[in-house]
Amino acid sequence: MDTIASLFSFITTPVSWIIVQFHKVYGAIFGPDTGWAWGLSIVSLVILIRICLIPLFVKQIKATRAMQTLQPEMKKIQERYKNDKQRQSEEMMKLYKETGTNPLSSCLPILAQSPFFFALYHVLNSIANNDTIGAINQSLLDSAQKAHIFGAPLAAKFTDSSEHVAGLDASLTSVRVVTAIMIILMSASQFFTQRQLMTKNVDTTVKTPFMQQQKMLMYVFPIMFAVFGINFPVGVLVYWLTTNVWTMGQQMYVIHNNPTPGSKAQAAYLERLTKHVTNHGKVRGRGQRAIVKAIVAKGRDRNEYERKFINGLSKAGLAAQADGTVAKSETAVVVESEDGTPTTAPKRQQPKRQSKSQRQSGAPKAAGEPTSLKKSDDEPEDAKPAAKKAAQKPGGGTRSKAQSGQRKGPQRPKSPSKK
Repeated sequence: MDTIASLFSFITTPVSWIIVQFHKVYGAIFGPDTGWAWGLSIVSLVILIRICLIPLFVKQIKATRAMQTLQPEMKKIQERYKNDKQRQSEEMMKLYKETGTNPLSSCLPILAQSPFFFALYHVLNSIANNDTIGAINQSLLDSAQKAHIFGAPLAAKFTDSSEHVAGLDASLTSVRVVTAIMIILMSASQFFTQRQLMTKNVDTTVKTPFMQQQKMLMYVFPIMFAVFGINFPVGVLVYWLTTNVWTMGQQMYVIHNNPTPGSKAQAAYLERLTKHVTNHGKVRGRGQRAIVKAIVAKGRDRNEYERKFINGLSKAGLAAQADGTVAKSETAVVVESEDGTPTTAPKRQQPKRQSKSQRQSGAPKAAGEPTSLKKSDDEPEDAKPAAKKAAQKPGGGTRSKAQSGQRKGPQRPKSPSKK
């Protein structure tokens, strides 16, 4: 164990120093030997680490979105080489290389936290073994050993013997109850976080290796936490429970405000955005403008939720602009069809009905009457009977030449009929 601790000395020293600095602050409020002072020091360490990992979290989101855009291509490869798994894997790797994506990018925050996790584990294990480590000297070591969180010592584990727990001034029952509850909460928070991602922020209808990987992680990680959690000290359980709750809250914020295109979360978000824009007539905040701008830039590539959003604005007399804002639309209502093609819905005009005397006399309609049925005032009087006679041929009714399908203008001479 000393050899392993020495390997992580480059990270155990700064981690122990950060805990000591937070302990000075909380110790002045709650007392230096209390579990609140040491427990809140570990929670503050988690928050500090997660704030530093926000750039990696943003990179994780971008990588996940990139994988989402590749799902149609991945589905085609899967169907094309469904009988050849090796060729399917080769084509998938080729697609990842061409697009610059990596399926393992979703694990970046967990991998980045691993050194801090092991460092904290060795710090707490040294406290349990009554060994100084890093910035924790003998006086701080004695204070940490006296600290209890809900009756369980900071360095106690679920698998500790009753003699070892008694040496830390605690009972084995209280230690196991506290650690069991924390392990259950830790595993449940991890499962809920992954399930929230799978059910709300991805398209589950497309079965790809990426989706299968996410489903596997949804069940594997909680089981791993439950199995290995019995060997974690109480302080490490506090650390891991805090980071799971942080991840869950951070993910809920992202899903609520910046969902993945085509997901159920995007449908709910655009529905809320449509209500807000139609009620207030404007887009609020930089994030909403960025989303509207991206939807406008897609054009015909919009999904069904984005087309519904554009149509909702059009029905309210608004139009989304290229800069992400909305403006009043003075033109006809434009509605997008399912294929993304904009179509205009003009108002239908009903023709005016004629009286019985007008229909019997053959008078033209007041509006909308074809010009071929209107009598010309410039037509000579002797030509009118001939035109009327030609229009009243048997079986032809009162249809004019233009209505019967004959072309206007000079006609080609007919060829003589053969007898």
